[in-house]
Amino acid sequence: MAFNVDKAKRHCGFFPAVLTVTEGVAEGQPFNLLPWHGFVVASLFGWQRSDGLRRFRMAWMETGKGQAKSPLMAGIGLDMMGFAGKERSEVYAIAGDKDQANVLFKDAVAMCRANLPDRDEDEFESLESRGDVVIRGTGDHAWKIEHPDTSSKFMSMASVDSISGPRPYAVLADEIHEFKTAYALQIWKAAIDKMSGDPLMLLGTNTPAINQIVGTEYSELFQKVVTGQAEDDTLFGFIARVDEKDRETVFDNEAVWAKALPALDVTYPIDNVRKRVNTARLMLSEALSTKRLYFGIPVGTEGFWTTQEAWESCQGAVDANEMLGSPCWLGLDLSKKNDLTALSACWRKDLKLHVKTWYFTTKAGIHDRSRDDNVPYDKWADDPAVPLTAVPGATIDYAFVGARVKELVDAGHDIRFLTFDPAKIDDFIDACAEIDLPVWKFDGPDEPKGEGLMLVSHGQGTRIVFKERALCMPKSIEKLEDAILDGDIVIDASPVTTMCASNACIVSDPMNNRAFDKKRSRGRIDGMISVTEAVGAAHNEFEAITSTSPWDDPNFTLAGAA
Repeated sequence: MAFNVDKAKRHCGFFPAVLTVTEGVAEGQPFNLLPWHGFVVASLFGWQRSDGLRRFRMAWMETGKGQAKSPLMAGIGLDMMGFAGKERSEVYAIAGDKDQANVLFKDAVAMCRANLPDRDEDEFESLESRGDVVIRGTGDHAWKIEHPDTSSKFMSMASVDSISGPRPYAVLADEIHEFKTAYALQIWKAAIDKMSGDPLMLLGTNTPAINQIVGTEYSELFQKVVTGQAEDDTLFGFIARVDEKDRETVFDNEAVWAKALPALDVTYPIDNVRKRVNTARLMLSEALSTKRLYFGIPVGTEGFWTTQEAWESCQGAVDANEMLGSPCWLGLDLSKKNDLTALSACWRKDLKLHVKTWYFTTKAGIHDRSRDDNVPYDKWADDPAVPLTAVPGATIDYAFVGARVKELVDAGHDIRFLTFDPAKIDDFIDACAEIDLPVWKFDGPDEPKGEGLMLVSHGQGTRIVFKERALCMPKSIEKLEDAILDGDIVIDASPVTTMCASNACIVSDPMNNRAFDKKRSRGRIDGMISVTEAVGAAHNEFEAITSTSPWDDPNFTLAGAA
């Protein structure tokens, strides 16, 4: 392994000699590499193996927003397309969708159509105009750049579905944090691995959120490589984040911003960040995304419904056996077919609430759902530490759910009642009959009581109801949030529950009555619904609402009350 200084200089020199900056404060000037750019380019092209080929075949660039990752990647793509002398070179820009892939590709097109460095406006000459490249398509509809001298090409692709037999010399994948699945990256990586010579796969991203699983897994891999926790001479990583000690005071300490923003106040004005930070001070949701996107702080999931810090503060271990003898309330959210069914138990013990949730899905199609949702249901179902049961068949047999409830009843738990989302509850009642679990549905204080476990309906929308249903989402969400923020609850730490929490979106009516919105949520939220139902039930609203009112006493008078 050796560093070839001449090669590093040649590739670094390509940018200011051939390319012009096409936007921003340096627009129209030669593309002089920023210090961090120079380090990346020199490392990628300077380090060589003993056979003369490039050492690195895969590279990762992670910085805050606005640090000119896309133009850098576009320039590398143009260099590798044909200007480096490779015959029949194929370069592809990819992303989670076609529009995102075109961002990087359009940067490359703009550079090919821009006036060459150090040319006066009255002597306009571009790579396109002098025939060094041919651009297929006009304006924003360009779709391919060709380099006639080497029969090379540069194209953008959303996936591999629209091409046949790619032979990539360079694959440039931008906005990795937006990828929903790793499928496209795996296919392109396999194509790179089959190529002889020294092809390169270059990945660019902002710091991904926890629920952006593809980006998180790649980021963690390259973090291990650059910190020496893992060895792979073919991987190169450049990761710009503020240090852990900077996280708490990052909004107030401008001196550390450049750690995550290496182009700060060079090509990216510091006032842009100041404005963003000022907004973030006033809005919690903006604070979380600002810390992640600008400063590389992995504060949690994208758009988390409550603060990530608050959620993590209430995570712990909840053992059902240790809760015996404590009053218990159950919350149930039934899936329609094969999605996710959630059953939560909430105990009140030692002046705190303790919540544990069990999940049910189907074995049939679990791998497809794992891929489609970008969630490892299949791995979770095989992990004894994760409370997710994959039941046989293509639809969830509610008897499995009822059996879990029966286990709690038979173990002697003091279950006051089970509260439920009305959808599919009749099928659940039928399933309970099959396993000899007596249940009855509460229909109002004036209706006769049944035998066995009482089932109480829980409203799901923003409407607050006091008679037909004793429990409703606006009140239950409020009780759950209060318990979390006050430190009065322990929620059993489960990746499934955290996934549901990270997916949840809140909708409000004009009176600020709030409920979870399944249509707007980013994925499964069944666990958050069942947890919220159980916590709402545990706060005894049912007993408070259905207790006898003094106005129902014919002998009650205001005078008597006085």
